[in-house]
Amino acid sequence: MMLCSGLSSTLLLAATCSLITSGFIRAQLPVPPAVTPISRGRVITFDSLSVQRLSCERGVITVQSAVYRCADTQTCSQTGTQDIKNSCDGRKVCDINMNIISASDPGVCTYLDTTYTCVPAIHSVTCEGSQANLQCGEGQVIVVSWANYGRRDNTTCPDGNSDHVKNVLCSSPNSREYVTNRCNWQNNCSVGTSNTGFGDPCSGTYKYLEVFYTCQDASCPPGWTWFGGRCFIVNSSLKTWTDAEVHQEITAAVAASLMT
Repeated sequence: MMLCSGLSSTLLLAATCSLITSGFIRAQLPVPPAVTPISRGRVITFDSLSVQRLSCERGVITVQSAVYRCADTQTCSQTGTQDIKNSCDGRKVCDINMNIISASDPGVCTYLDTTYTCVPAIHSVTCEGSQANLQCGEGQVIVVSWANYGRRDNTTCPDGNSDHVKNVLCSSPNSREYVTNRCNWQNNCSVGTSNTGFGDPCSGTYKYLEVFYTCQDASCPPGWTWFGGRCFIVNSSLKTWTDAEVHQEITAAVAASLMT
């Protein structure tokens, strides 16, 4: 081990340290900030129309809210927001059928008010049973914008059996969290596309993992060095193992505060 009591050693400290291995300390960095939208949109559709269209000239759609209203300050129903997100998030154009959302009182709630953002993204699709591989260029890290394990259409990842692709409203609710925990702030990552990790949101349906992500420049607090997908700082002073651990905890806490 590099860190020994009474020996002068080079101590590598990483922000928010959690793992000591091979004589130095490594750590997962805090989750990167949310992706900055390219643009924002708002579409209002009256009940007399059957379709509401969302579109992004650049980037892909991320639905923020979808509610029935009868006045600017009165919300009648928010039922169906998640359904619209499942249908539209990650697409460049999305048509919403008004019957997806049922208003609490159709006689009072007269229009559907949907807000969304357009975010930059790289698109990855991996069929069930395979490994999804996300990759950024040198010096860049992954930031996941959106992910879904399930099925949103009957043409992606066909398996030759029409019964296995007919359910197009299939979505695992923990998809984004699962992929984010494994890929955010990494230069590259692999995610198994199976029910083992995501659960089975629709039994009998052949599923796929769809991910939208961006690549952002890696950055560290002042005085820290980016190496191997993490931030490190060098401290070449004489320390016992116990003193080194205490110093690591203090330095990690300071670094984490600088990065938030």
